Amino acid sequence: MSTGPFLYDDDPAPLHTGAPRRSGKLMVLILAGTVLAAVLFAVLLPVVKGSPGEQATEVTGVFFAALAAGDTETAHQLLCEDEREQVAEEEMVELFLRPGEPEVTGVTDDETAGARVQQVTVRWDDGQTDRFAVINEDGPRVCGRV
Repeated sequence: MSTGPFLYDDDPAPLHTGAPRRSGKLMVLILAGTVLAAVLFAVLLPVVKGSPGEQATEVTGVFFAALAAGDTETAHQLLCEDEREQVAEEEMVELFLRPGEPEVTGVTDDETAGARVQQVTVRWDDGQTDRFAVINEDGPRVCGRV
């Protein structure tokens, strides 16, 4: 055998020279956290925004407060699209407002449309009542008398 310096006289190089790989636990935790956050937001959304009945009560109160203050532009924007096309801003006070202070006395789901349409009962100072439909159309909108 020869005794000189050899071209390849080192030991074989180690096969794994980098840092050890992590397990997929971090990715699973991130994914699980995202799913948990999405479910939590979906469950808490009605708490933040209110139930459909609460939203209908709120928009009806704002609608009549705007009419009473003479702010027909705001009240007109709170109408559903069909009503906005049929009713001019100038006609709103005489069509919707009666003498006295309106009071929302009840909200129920519509018998035919279910929870998509809320029927809001409004009582006036003279004892008369009106029912208004409120639908969710980019937010709750008053859609005329029922």
